[in-house]
Amino acid sequence: MVHGAAVVLVVVSLGWVSVFGFVEPWIAVAFGVLIALGEVARTALPGERDQAPLGAAGALAYALLGSLAGERTHHGVAQVVLVWSIAALVGAVPSLVRGRRPNADSAARRVLAVGFAALLFQPLYNRGVLLRHGLEHGPGYAAYIAACAGLSAGVDVCLAALLSETPLRRALCDETTALLRIGSAVAATGVVISIAAGEIGLWALPLFSVPLLLTQAGFRRYAAIRATQRQTIASLARATEVAGYTLPGHAQRVATIARGVGRELGLSDQELLLLEYAALMHDIGQLSLVDPIPGGATALLCPEEQRRIGRLGSEVIRRTGVPPEVAEIVARAAEPYRGADGASDGGPPLAARIVRVANAYDDLACDDPGPARREEVLAQLRAGTEREYEPRVVEALARVCPRISG
Repeated sequence: MVHGAAVVLVVVSLGWVSVFGFVEPWIAVAFGVLIALGEVARTALPGERDQAPLGAAGALAYALLGSLAGERTHHGVAQVVLVWSIAALVGAVPSLVRGRRPNADSAARRVLAVGFAALLFQPLYNRGVLLRHGLEHGPGYAAYIAACAGLSAGVDVCLAALLSETPLRRALCDETTALLRIGSAVAATGVVISIAAGEIGLWALPLFSVPLLLTQAGFRRYAAIRATQRQTIASLARATEVAGYTLPGHAQRVATIARGVGRELGLSDQELLLLEYAALMHDIGQLSLVDPIPGGATALLCPEEQRRIGRLGSEVIRRTGVPPEVAEIVARAAEPYRGADGASDGGPPLAARIVRVANAYDDLACDDPGPARREEVLAQLRAGTEREYEPRVVEALARVCPRISG
């Protein structure tokens, strides 16, 4: 539905501009170049978000542009949408050349959010409504533009949550958190450029883009550090495979399953990150064994041996610089969901329960990932929900497995 609405908006905008003409082309080109450069400089941000902050700020500024160097502009909603669409396509060319697939969700969100911002501002400005109400100059003008930017950001958050695989409530929380990180800087930059352009013209574009570029560089550096940390953890996790203690790809499969289950259960971005780290390193304690377990299947060991491997793995992890929560998850993943008295209160944290279920599933199903074997393994896990595995985690796994297998 979101994709369809975005396509309809672009087609309608193209038709409108074709009929009524393209106005002030040099202004459109200047903002289009800024948007395209922002798309080229697209970067990975926390929470697996691939964004173009500079391009988003440029599009927002053009949507909220009223005057340029003291002269009124006359572009409308349709031209704003068309300029963004063309610039985004041009900016995506380098990524396409490198073989990267465009992010359709991000494009649909952005065109609808930009179109919404332009709809709030352009008709009222071009028809003189803001002027008649004293909102075309001074603090009132700045406040109205800021309100338009804020509402546009809210629309973007809602659309992102609708397109997310995460449950809606959790997705709204995650997207709102992301908005408070880089989204607030994007909105502020767009507002400042649109207001400043009214006084100093197109010089506002490069001048007020610099702070956002510096902010984006800081996020890019953080993302690079986190990617390096994950690569280090993944390499350490492969030590058990290289040494012959676990089957090839076991750690990565468990991490993929655990992350899917965690997302299904509504874990936040930070919780998903810790869960993934723990899932990758959950078998590191096997390196202490004299003889490898057949197939590396810890789910088939006695409870005491599982806990011993979990404790040893936890001690290794605490010395690697990984967040301490990861070591705690690995240690507790060896514990059953319910205690000996049958109570679940005070049991392992949710992340540990997820890792336990994901590991058991891969241990039992890795030899035959087909649908028949999958249902058989899920039946075994359901049979263990009285004590070993949390029922809601197993049911979340049952929903996630077909998507992962597909």
